Amino acid sequence: MGSKRLEMRRISLKNAVEFIVDNRGKSAPTESSGIVLIATNCVNNRDLYPRKESVRFVSQHTYDNWFRAHPIPGDILLTNKGSQNGAVCLVPRSVDFCIAQDMVALRADSTKIVPLYLFAALRSDLIQKRIKALNVDAVIPHFKKTDFDKLLIPLPDLVTQDYIGNLYFELSSRIELLRNINITLEGIAQALFKSWFVDFDPVRAKQEGREPEGMDVETAALFPDSFEESELGTVPKGWQVLPLGEAVDTVGGGTPNTKEPEFWEPPEFSWTTPKDLSGLQSPVLLKTERLLSAIGVSKVSSGLLPKGTLLLSSRAPIGYLAITQIPLSINQGYIAMLPSSQLPPLYMLFWCRQNMEIIKSRSNGSTFMEISKKAFRPIPVIVPPNQVLSAYLGVAGPVFNRLVENEKQAQTLITIRDTMLPRLISGQLRLPNAEVQVEEAAA
Repeated sequence: MGSKRLEMRRISLKNAVEFIVDNRGKSAPTESSGIVLIATNCVNNRDLYPRKESVRFVSQHTYDNWFRAHPIPGDILLTNKGSQNGAVCLVPRSVDFCIAQDMVALRADSTKIVPLYLFAALRSDLIQKRIKALNVDAVIPHFKKTDFDKLLIPLPDLVTQDYIGNLYFELSSRIELLRNINITLEGIAQALFKSWFVDFDPVRAKQEGREPEGMDVETAALFPDSFEESELGTVPKGWQVLPLGEAVDTVGGGTPNTKEPEFWEPPEFSWTTPKDLSGLQSPVLLKTERLLSAIGVSKVSSGLLPKGTLLLSSRAPIGYLAITQIPLSINQGYIAMLPSSQLPPLYMLFWCRQNMEIIKSRSNGSTFMEISKKAFRPIPVIVPPNQVLSAYLGVAGPVFNRLVENEKQAQTLITIRDTMLPRLISGQLRLPNAEVQVEEAAA
């Protein structure tokens, strides 16, 4: 097995592509509308295709005359400079964009390498590490096109290449489908929150003599038919306005001394920093990067918080949100809202989303902005009756639970994909064994 891995052929990135699309080396003139200009921040190693969140555009004239060429479906986008250096995406079938500086579109030479295999290989930890090793600048990482001949990619037989490329694409497509479903599910729960607790649609309907839409008679009866004044303006009659600190139980955390091994060994209990939330695709936390010992947990003021706690990052940056799916301890970069609170975490998740600018306006700091629990707790919040909160959880809760299960499935697929990929590419894992692992995971 070992000798076969050593004998596996390799091909340089330069020889693996037949054409490279790049920019002219300077910024194209941009417009307020037109054809989307994809920049490096639109490309990552998570999504199959570039995210079209650009606020920059070019005119049709610039599109036609400024660029030497444009990507076509099947090309591979590779960022080769900046903080996103090494990020890889596929060009979709429908192409309606052009690419900015610091990235290239690679057109695989299909007579030498299977295009989807090249895509998968470039995404693998094996090749990502080699790209970083070839960077010419530690401050602004730069993988020069002139060094493409130095990036050597393992080249198994075509059958193996085809299997690896299709496996990576299919698993990634399933992951992306689950994530897109979760975006829809989260949107449903958020829209219901806004309708009931921001726009007060059921109350307005009853005030106007109409039946509230989308709910049964029993649920509609829980809402009043008029409003009254409060410190937050007009609110449904009988609903309270309280400081957050009276409606939500909040706690903070800390970091045990990292030089004391007894706080970290044996690693048994999850401990989180806001970094764990930075890459989340859904507002649920399933695992943490670091673990504490039992002694370490005793050194954290929060102790071990229960599953279902809502976490709000309170600094660097303010605003990450997630509901925990495991018991854990937290560091000092969080405000944690407990599930035993009068206002439940799911309500507070969407309340925080709706009121994030107010939360941020209460922050201060010289080195970085931070909102303390002392500044957070006085913020006024609308507190609906318990029956209305229960009705909301009865509808939104199952939607959120499905989102959690989808995220768990996505994480399982990611683990399988990213564990198998470098082993397949290097020859450590043979196809029959890989097929068995995929079938077992799908069962």
